[in-house]
Amino acid sequence: MTRFSRHAAVFFAAIVCSFALAAPRASALEIKRIQLADGAVLLVSEQHQLPMVTMAIAFDAGARRDPKDQGGLATLTAESLMQGTKDLSAAEFNREVDFMGSAIDIGASRDFAVASVTSLKKYQSQSIHLLAQLLQNPGLREADIRRKQADQIADIKSSEEEPGYAADVAFTKTIFGDSPYGHMTEGSSDSVAKLTPAEVADFYRTYYQLGNAIIAVAGDVDAQQIKAELESEFTGLKGSIAPQSTPAPIMVAPGIHVQVIDRNVAQANLILGSGGVARSNPDYYKLQVMNYILGGGGFASRLMKVVRSQHGLAYSIGSAFDAGKFQGAFTVVLQTKNASANEALKLILAQMREIQAHPVSDAEIESAKKFLIGSFPLKLDRQSSIVGFMLQTEIYGLGLDYADRYPKIIAAISKDDVQKVARAYLHPDALDLVAVANQSEAKIDLAKFEPPRQSASNQ
Repeated sequence: MTRFSRHAAVFFAAIVCSFALAAPRASALEIKRIQLADGAVLLVSEQHQLPMVTMAIAFDAGARRDPKDQGGLATLTAESLMQGTKDLSAAEFNREVDFMGSAIDIGASRDFAVASVTSLKKYQSQSIHLLAQLLQNPGLREADIRRKQADQIADIKSSEEEPGYAADVAFTKTIFGDSPYGHMTEGSSDSVAKLTPAEVADFYRTYYQLGNAIIAVAGDVDAQQIKAELESEFTGLKGSIAPQSTPAPIMVAPGIHVQVIDRNVAQANLILGSGGVARSNPDYYKLQVMNYILGGGGFASRLMKVVRSQHGLAYSIGSAFDAGKFQGAFTVVLQTKNASANEALKLILAQMREIQAHPVSDAEIESAKKFLIGSFPLKLDRQSSIVGFMLQTEIYGLGLDYADRYPKIIAAISKDDVQKVARAYLHPDALDLVAVANQSEAKIDLAKFEPPRQSASNQ
């Protein structure tokens, strides 16, 4: 697994917290929503069991905001912001944070940049002040930016040696093209090498604005007191950002479009996929259930049972709908011996067609719903998880009662719903395939697949 693996990443990877706290049941989660004077939305979950506080601010400053040919700028900007303030060097800043036992971080994901702080209650004000200074008066010294730039390039080059990462890069470019999702969050070694400190400073000034930011706080706090404290501390980021245009829908032409990256590897790394959905898609929950049955449910999924258990062709295989602010991708990812690549691919296509053609069993849908409902409280098992959850409820307009509604939404999904979304969103006859493989052994060949049928619909 690479540092930058999209498939392993979680949406709020920038939130840093190692304090596992006793959290309330999902149905008992109370969230207060407050509008700050600068326009930011503040969400507060008061929890007084332990004297701890976690806060995160989501800025519209993710990698989808990277200008054309400047992939990695959002990531470099976030990393550079962590290098101290105008008055404190990175080392001095870190010493102050460490003295309090607090944790402060800024990181960029595909859709948003998140600045977070976790501290003991008694150091709440000092910790929030330090984060405020980091965001409002960053050092952004050229030497620091160049150092982080070199680190980012080195990380990317190291990742490029891994076949799975190479497949991910190629598939991302193929499926998304020149859209905001058409590059890796960290950029490429070439694109990052061309970035300048001036571009980092411009990106910071443009996108780190509180006017349409979302702030989530969980812990031993009072909602009105934290509101007053934030309005007092954050006085220098009052601007707002215009919404980003929604990219055109992903269209994959009929057929299976194969891109082979020929490498001397023992196992072929395969990514097969098409256009998926945005998180706001009303069918998102039905797709969760369908995908759990198809390939997202680990050993309970059909792909794992058929490709691994029955035929022994892969140690691990899974499918996912990577839903973001914009339309993401549907992918099936696996590693298999070079010589078995064609056979594994045929089995995957057969399972996609099977779930479209026939209703799933009662046992499968009940197992999927039981898991999704039963695992939901784990999203709220610590302060950092609650903070991330609250950010999602606001970003995607899920409502403050989402924790109560989610189990009911999943429970209401039927076998007919599963089959309908499988037919609507799976496209076994219109797919992009990227394979990093030893082609002399793999011999990946369209002629060895089942002849594609004419699809009634695409993405």
